Amino acid sequence: MATQDLSETPKLAERAERAGSVGMVLLVALGLIGAAVAFLLIGRNNAQPYILAFLSALAVTGVFSLFAGAAGILRLPGKDAGNAFASASADGAPDAIVVTDAGGRVLYANAAYLTLVGAATAQDARPVERVFIGDPDLSEAVYRLAKAAREGRQLQEEVRLAGPPPRWLRFRVRPLGATGSAARSTVWSVADVTRDRERQENVFQELQHAIDYLDHAPAGFFSVDAAGDVGYLNATLANWLDHDLAQIGSGGLKLTDIVAGEGAALLTTLAAAPGEVKTEVLDLDLKTRSGRTLPARLLHKVAFAADGTPGASRTLVLNRAREEGGDPQRAAEVRFVRFFHNAPMAIATVDREGRIARANAPFARLHHSIGKGEPAPAEGRSILAVVVERDRAGLAAAIGRAAEGQGEIAPIDAALARDANRSARFYVSAVEKNERDGEAAIVYAVETTEQRALEAQFTQSQKMEVVGQLAGGIAHDFNNVLSAIMMATDFLLNAHRPTDPSFQDIMQIKQNANRAASLVRQLLAFSRRQTLRPQVLDLGEVLSDLTMLLRRLIGEKVTLEVVHGRDLWSVRTDLSQFEQVIVNLAVNARDAMPDGGKLEIRTRNLGEAECAGLAYKPITPGDYVLIEVGDTGHGIAPEHIDKIFEPFFSTKEVGKGTGLGLSTVYGIVKQTGGFIFPQSEVGRGTVFRIFLPRHVPRAEEPAAADAGKPVFAGEATKAPADLTGHGTILLVEDEEGLRALNARGLTSRGYTVLEAGNGVEAMKVLEERAGDIDLVVSDVVMPEMDGPTLLGEMRKRNPGLKMIFVSGYAEDAFESLPDRGQFAFLAKPFTLKQLVAAVKETMAS
Repeated sequence: MATQDLSETPKLAERAERAGSVGMVLLVALGLIGAAVAFLLIGRNNAQPYILAFLSALAVTGVFSLFAGAAGILRLPGKDAGNAFASASADGAPDAIVVTDAGGRVLYANAAYLTLVGAATAQDARPVERVFIGDPDLSEAVYRLAKAAREGRQLQEEVRLAGPPPRWLRFRVRPLGATGSAARSTVWSVADVTRDRERQENVFQELQHAIDYLDHAPAGFFSVDAAGDVGYLNATLANWLDHDLAQIGSGGLKLTDIVAGEGAALLTTLAAAPGEVKTEVLDLDLKTRSGRTLPARLLHKVAFAADGTPGASRTLVLNRAREEGGDPQRAAEVRFVRFFHNAPMAIATVDREGRIARANAPFARLHHSIGKGEPAPAEGRSILAVVVERDRAGLAAAIGRAAEGQGEIAPIDAALARDANRSARFYVSAVEKNERDGEAAIVYAVETTEQRALEAQFTQSQKMEVVGQLAGGIAHDFNNVLSAIMMATDFLLNAHRPTDPSFQDIMQIKQNANRAASLVRQLLAFSRRQTLRPQVLDLGEVLSDLTMLLRRLIGEKVTLEVVHGRDLWSVRTDLSQFEQVIVNLAVNARDAMPDGGKLEIRTRNLGEAECAGLAYKPITPGDYVLIEVGDTGHGIAPEHIDKIFEPFFSTKEVGKGTGLGLSTVYGIVKQTGGFIFPQSEVGRGTVFRIFLPRHVPRAEEPAAADAGKPVFAGEATKAPADLTGHGTILLVEDEEGLRALNARGLTSRGYTVLEAGNGVEAMKVLEERAGDIDLVVSDVVMPEMDGPTLLGEMRKRNPGLKMIFVSGYAEDAFESLPDRGQFAFLAKPFTLKQLVAAVKETMAS
């Protein structure tokens, strides 16, 4: 049934009333103009008689029009004109229409309403609320409508009457006047919309039937959008994959949840022209909720918008598991397709020009991952687009040789397009020529990005290790030379007075020897062979004590900010060496900010779970204390970032750096068991992140803290003023010149010195003297028998024998010692005063 919108009825009446008002105003205006013109012309003396007669008639007409228009304007505001127009327009409406005043009295009712309520005239008709208020199906709706009418609001309600037969009625109420104001009259309409409702229900039922047919079709069906979200899954496919439709309806199911392996990349990376509808036939493995695979053929259809954006797919799924036990040829096809798409490498067949004929799922995933979400190259596009331009010629040449039937084609290593940091190795082989599809070669691609990163990391590690061994070896030999020089200068200084002309030259030699010794210590730090004095530290306190020194070092132009983490864990490291790390980094940061800037040092705890998620591959998962030293300087160029820890590498001007600052930092951190990683951006600054392992004291640690640890002689206490002494000292040193100088110095202080060139000679001397030796001063690295072995053999014969090790290597002296071996240690190079003080301190202990 066609229904009329009764909200137009009061609008028609209002328009009729306005039109009448405008007409009367025009009539008055015309009368005024006509009368004025007539009287004006009549006043002229030269007017002809017939013209005077016409003007007199015009004046009378104008006066009459004036009075008639005025009378009409006075009559128009009444209700009769509006109601008459509304009555004329609504009488033939199929809907029941009634107009009531503010008190609820019926002012107008059309024929359909009179029929509905069984009244002969409008005076006999009852208003809507009185007619239907008693019906339990309508009472609540009518109450809301009546309330809206009193408040001057519009409202519509649709109500179902139980029948029989059941019907649907639509009630509308609208004020005759401005909405929201108290209206003087209200228009009600009642329409029978039963047929409309029946049609809607029929359409809904048909849609339900269609969905039911699709849900229980003998084939699977799903829809997925470009983001990989599954929007619909029919019951058949849900049953195959063991998914609950009720859970799927709540969302969250991804394409990767139902497609095995890399197959999802094939479905989400299809490309087509804008406005095109693309249909692909794909043989893939689906996967059930429990992880089992299901071979299937997919008819995947995607419509692309005008801008090339893919819409949601319509994908039909055919279960091919049933074919495996049927026709052997089809079963073989299914198995081959599964092998093809589940291969661990990307595979594509190409023609002579490199255009792709077929590609498997890993190939689509490879290109999709490098294209950052862009569509993979569809069939017919060139495989050369996968690699960067500089490597395309090599790949094209390999495909050309394969097309000519050549075998044993060398693999091609190439960087991948749009991400030159990623790489792959391409293997090209010839195939039997097929004129129908034009396939000329098969290309296999294996991504080598991670492999190359590991190779580069291993190469860098090996290089640093080799350089470290070289530096350590040089430092060891150089230490012996420096020890001899420093010992000789001490003898010369003792033999010369400060007023002697050569005294200043000797002091200059000693000062330069000390500078050389400092460089050797830095080389040993880089090679991780320096002497460490580890102790348990609270880094918060250490950095607080270091703040004043750092402020003086960086100057007034650079702002220092130290942010301490809460409840920092303890670490076990050498205090002076850790301070050296911070000082070196702070000085480098200052030099990178000549115009001023900000140096920030932050500390915090880093748990094992957070550590495992870091991108720093070499780091071993565990608990660490993280120290970040960052600046706002000019940054480090990318081509230099991998070389900054190499000894003697520096970007500073000649004479402004040794190139050993960061090498020292690297060696100290690595020797402590930690890790250091730089991050820099040119023009924005650099951040060094140092990871020091958390120290967790063991229950037995306090009692055995000093077991097997060296006592660093000559530094624990202040050297005594009297350095003379007596006793028998066995001096073991393989460098003859250094041994002679040390023996001379000890002899000059009152000691009896026995000399040996290595450990074997030392054992002979010990046996000859029948244990009459008070102290052994021995080198660590010697031919035939080294220092630690010598200590073990001597302790077997004389458990109480005291020993001082002298060496540039600390770790070599400790690793092979017997448990609970007590000894003192003096690091090379040393002065005569340091040697004599260490001997006297050890003999007195």
